[in-house]
Amino acid sequence: MKKVLFFLYVILFAFTFVQSNAHALTFTVLPITQKTEQWSVEVSEAKNAKEFAAPKKGKYNVYSLEVNNIGKEAATVDVQLYRNDPDSITRFSLFGCPDENCVKQIDDAKTLAESLNDGSPLRFKHFMLADKASELEIVIIWTQKGQEGRNLKQTFKFTEDGVN
Repeated sequence: MKKVLFFLYVILFAFTFVQSNAHALTFTVLPITQKTEQWSVEVSEAKNAKEFAAPKKGKYNVYSLEVNNIGKEAATVDVQLYRNDPDSITRFSLFGCPDENCVKQIDDAKTLAESLNDGSPLRFKHFMLADKASELEIVIIWTQKGQEGRNLKQTFKFTEDGVN
């Protein structure tokens, strides 16, 4: 009887431990918006389209993202998306550099800044986020017009509770 009780306690403990560490990032209410004096960032449902991947249960969900400049004019802008992994302190980028040596990155940052300054949002219409992730992190690095030598950075974190 003692062995059976001990076995049940071990099973119960293991089940509790596994449950407490399994936190898939699923947003219950979308869209979710975070704002600062400079930026507005909104995560919403991705539009299902034939040319894009559909969500796969247990693997990944799909979302869309919109970034708006609601503050001062920017000279350059770079937007990066990261997800966490429960087994690592490292953050994983959701997008890589389109060309291997990223030569056009500075020109692209200037073009993006001009577009955002004109009121056109940056839209990621469809991106995949692994189910094992429990946090989506959006990092915006920019320079203000007239102060191009100094980088500014804001980080927006979206968790299973909504925002963080």
